[in-house]
Amino acid sequence: MAQANFAYAAPANDAAGLPLSLSIFADRAHLRATLRDDAEAAGFRIAETADLAHLVEGEARPLGEVVLIDCPMVDAAMFAALSRIDMRAAHCGAQLVVSTTVAALDDVFACMDQSQPQILVDPSRADRVIALGRVLARIPNLRLRELAEEDRLLLLRLTEQVGQIAQRLERLEGPARDAGAGPAPGVDGGESAFRFEAAKRSFTPAEEDASGRLARASRPPLPDPRLVRRIIRQRQLRARFFDGDLFADPAWDMLLDLTAARVEHTRVSVTSLCIASGVPPTTALRWIGQMTEAGLFERVEDETDRRRAFIALTDKAADAMARFFAELGAGGARLV
Repeated sequence: MAQANFAYAAPANDAAGLPLSLSIFADRAHLRATLRDDAEAAGFRIAETADLAHLVEGEARPLGEVVLIDCPMVDAAMFAALSRIDMRAAHCGAQLVVSTTVAALDDVFACMDQSQPQILVDPSRADRVIALGRVLARIPNLRLRELAEEDRLLLLRLTEQVGQIAQRLERLEGPARDAGAGPAPGVDGGESAFRFEAAKRSFTPAEEDASGRLARASRPPLPDPRLVRRIIRQRQLRARFFDGDLFADPAWDMLLDLTAARVEHTRVSVTSLCIASGVPPTTALRWIGQMTEAGLFERVEDETDRRRAFIALTDKAADAMARFFAELGAGGARLV
């Protein structure tokens, strides 16, 4: 396969025009080679390729400006190593891309809370290439600027579609499955390009009382969780009759799931929320990042176990969901 298929429209240079250095840590030799090929085709300068033992043992070793880690399992030593590299990356500004499995996702998510890494779950080669594209999009001279909120949302959805197309091509083309993945990174604008703008109006609007003074409107209660769970089941039912991609709306499905959980006083792990989203975990994680940045989701640490963390609605999001269901009324939920 020609590497040109994975080349980007612009080289991986920083603001000064110097190649970005990249470190690769993976136990699978063939994966290290593939990552190296794709990164070099994108214009990165490879600083190091090594197995995970070097990551566990090499606390003081220098990091590249971009660090790719393939970590399918997390034991105590690896948990400590990921926590260290997360703090180091946050301190020095390195960008992390960590691939893992569904089984290890909660552990990886729990220990990486400082550097805002990209986390990929059982990624295809196309997913990894898209992740490199997101790294490039964070570079100042390549970053998309001054996008309206609707444009950012459009780009995020377009990125999902590109990823889906690439994955289908992979399944159809056999050994040449990676040939269709090249354009994907150039489309994806990364977190900074997709950042949601702050809401233009408060979710708790002020209203005038009888005396003409402004008074903050009281928030209606959140809906009965049984109603929300019924809506979720109705939405999932469509997948029995139609291609699920036709109705994919991960942001809304996750909002519904977290709304029910908030009323039920239950905690939601990142793995559980990815399942609730109805889209592949890597796509769901992108949306969780966007919703967190928008102030709708928040990370909640487990005070009794550092190896666990959860996702919850912020008060702002809970307020919006309460008002939404109050506006619908008792019968309107059938329309959701």
